[in-house]
Amino acid sequence: MKREKLGSRLGFILLSAGCAIGIGNVWKFPYMAGQNGGGIFVLIYLIFLAILGIPVMVMEFSVGRGAQKSPVHVFNTLEPKGTKWHIHGYLCMAGNIILMMYYTTVAGWMLQYFVKTAQGDFVGQSAEGIATMFGDNLANPLNQVVAMGIVVIVGFFINAQGLQNGLERITKVMMILLLIIMIILAGHSVLVEGGGKGLEFYLKPSLERMNEVGIVNVIVGAMNQAFFTLSLGIGSMAIFGSYIDKEQSLLGESVNVAVLDTFVAITAGLIIFPACFAYGVQPDAGPSLIFITLPNIFNHMVGGRVWGSLFFVFMTFASFSTVLAVFENIMACCMDLFGWTRKKTAMICMVVIFVLSLPCALGYNILSGITPFGEGTTILDLEDFIVSNLLLPGGSIVFILFCVSRYGWGWDNFVKEANEGRGMKVKSFMRPYMTYVLPLLATAILIIGLVNFF
Repeated sequence: MKREKLGSRLGFILLSAGCAIGIGNVWKFPYMAGQNGGGIFVLIYLIFLAILGIPVMVMEFSVGRGAQKSPVHVFNTLEPKGTKWHIHGYLCMAGNIILMMYYTTVAGWMLQYFVKTAQGDFVGQSAEGIATMFGDNLANPLNQVVAMGIVVIVGFFINAQGLQNGLERITKVMMILLLIIMIILAGHSVLVEGGGKGLEFYLKPSLERMNEVGIVNVIVGAMNQAFFTLSLGIGSMAIFGSYIDKEQSLLGESVNVAVLDTFVAITAGLIIFPACFAYGVQPDAGPSLIFITLPNIFNHMVGGRVWGSLFFVFMTFASFSTVLAVFENIMACCMDLFGWTRKKTAMICMVVIFVLSLPCALGYNILSGITPFGEGTTILDLEDFIVSNLLLPGGSIVFILFCVSRYGWGWDNFVKEANEGRGMKVKSFMRPYMTYVLPLLATAILIIGLVNFF
């Protein structure tokens, strides 16, 4: 079966960025920046993105393009005979599946909130009323399963149409609209009366706030965020490497994807902080920011229903771009493993992912008695822990070692693939850093993540 290819370089960049741009960019990055000294955190984050995120992304793209296979088979194709690197291919596939077991539910929340905001359900509600609505919504199993089901069915339906006709075409439109909506929302938020203090809090480097949090905590936070923002380690990027031609070198393409991802993260802060400060609301972390704090702000705002609806359209696009990209990964693995057609793969995967996503969707209601890490934790927390704390950092270490070690694919093969085409090149002076320092940084992230978690 002839391997499908993406139709354009723009499609590749937007798809890869769409996979990296997720809900974490939007609610985690602004909050982390605000908590960790504002502009100084953003600066440290950008440094780590350049020295940590981008090199690993180049490696993942190179492995994918070199093998011309899905993550489940990239290592089989490139590894020296008799080695066991290919075991990680199956972990990549498992990682993508586990990620979708909870991400489909969260994407469903975005969809529900777009509908609620557009209908005007929050108009006239107090802050307590909005918080109650969020809790009541999670407690309703039918709402959760239907919203998750819509995400799964629509996602696989789009991907069933083909790489260019389905995934690439829809993602291009969605990502361009996402960027336009973000710029409009940020422009509006920055101009809100009283928003200047929020901008100052977000962008002005504050050594005082950094000292309060502790310089080590700020550096670790920035390092973690730079690493996790690009979804590296489970082959999510390798698949898109396998779909592109050799006209562009991969370092330049990785920089483009990282720039787009960072633009979205930073712009999210421009939307959230001025509005929070203008209306005297604490910019909280996690789900409460998106589902309680922001609907509260839109309530106070002139034309808030329109701005709120736009915001949740943008959030739906941000989550759905990741869903489509990872669904493609899972489908590509199944097509490689079983030789099924794209349509058959989409049908089977749709049923399997729907069933596997049920525990998370029901984890706030029928299955709320399951608390994997003690009281107040949910099935989502367990699934997120497996992906974020184990498979992403652990998998990245495997990709790094595979590319730099003579017992793996090896430095020369990696550089030859990465540098093919026009654009920025991996230089020989980078070799000691990528061979010795990079694996240590990735290992530090794995260990720090586990220590902080427990």
